[in-house]
Amino acid sequence: MKFRTLSLMAAVAFAVCATAPVSHAADNAPADIKRSVDAAIQPVMAKYGIHGMAVGIVAAGKPYVFDYGVASAETGQPVTRDTLFELGSISKTFTATLASYAQVSGDLSLSDTTSRYLPVLQGKPFGNVRLVNLGTHTPGGLPLQVPDNIHNNDELMQYFEAWQPSCTPGTCRTYANPGIGMLGLITAKSMGQEFEPLMQKRLFPALGLKSSYLDVPQARMPDYAQGYRNNGAPVRVSPGVLSEEAYGVKATAADMTRFMQANMNLLQLDAKWQHAIDATHTGYFKAGVLTQDLIWEQYAYPVTLKTLLAGNSSAMALKATPATEINPPQAPRQDVWINKTGSTNGFGAYVAYIPEKQLGIVILANQNFPIDDRVSAAYQILTALANGAQ
Repeated sequence: MKFRTLSLMAAVAFAVCATAPVSHAADNAPADIKRSVDAAIQPVMAKYGIHGMAVGIVAAGKPYVFDYGVASAETGQPVTRDTLFELGSISKTFTATLASYAQVSGDLSLSDTTSRYLPVLQGKPFGNVRLVNLGTHTPGGLPLQVPDNIHNNDELMQYFEAWQPSCTPGTCRTYANPGIGMLGLITAKSMGQEFEPLMQKRLFPALGLKSSYLDVPQARMPDYAQGYRNNGAPVRVSPGVLSEEAYGVKATAADMTRFMQANMNLLQLDAKWQHAIDATHTGYFKAGVLTQDLIWEQYAYPVTLKTLLAGNSSAMALKATPATEINPPQAPRQDVWINKTGSTNGFGAYVAYIPEKQLGIVILANQNFPIDDRVSAAYQILTALANGAQ
């Protein structure tokens, strides 16, 4: 009965808020952009009973944000430009950016092996893994999640001391939190600081992201959307080993829209930071239908929806895919579709952008709805906007 009551409240809230005025920025958006976003997003919200969503658009290089529904079914608080959503694995792109910045700054090289920074791994298989393999899901086979019996960094190091590869590093892609998590840990070590302050006090400010957090400050907790499981139960992400590095960022759609602009070189940033961001678009491996950049996943543009659905499928996330190293690595390109999905138990997200079109989208929802629907909605919107711009 509790879940039925919640569902009824959600339905009422959606009926009221889905047609409510959107944010100020969206009010100023061209009518064709608003129509395209509404046409793709509102049916998805109705289909899955999603309480709240925020959509950021970059069109002709300019940012727009559209807000739908409520941040909390219990309070009825609407989604606004200030609403914080969990990004899930989109957080990995920030970790990749920090690692790239460390390389630009001379603190590390992605060609280094892990044992250079973690001497306890010298002589062990994981100690011979290159940092670039950690950032491209190609270290030789890791589990999707940090094993449940690991509760601290000492136990984590014991795990990697005993680790044995299931394939030769660089020959298979296994999507995994422990790999990028270790890259984040090593990056922080190379820079002589802890990971959280490096993100909060250096990376976010350098990119002009004023509403992005690993730990949401108390003053911003009222803006933190409530996440919901598919059965209607409220849930938020819990901290764990390597969670900050792999899936810990919370941010607004406005900040994520700015992050897309930075990734398309549309902002005036410090040159070292821009170089670091650009370098994350380097293509290192070919795996299935996608080119694996430093966390980002890339496709030659134009691209079909079928290809994007295959590249973002559960098989790519849960199964090993043969990988071929691109040697020399593919330099960053403009004629590509670059994307990343992100999920926690109560949130679902997707970001995609096409640099040569100065066009991008970020979709944030306080429910983990199917990735196929996120990709399809984004494709529908960006295709409509790209065609309208021709």
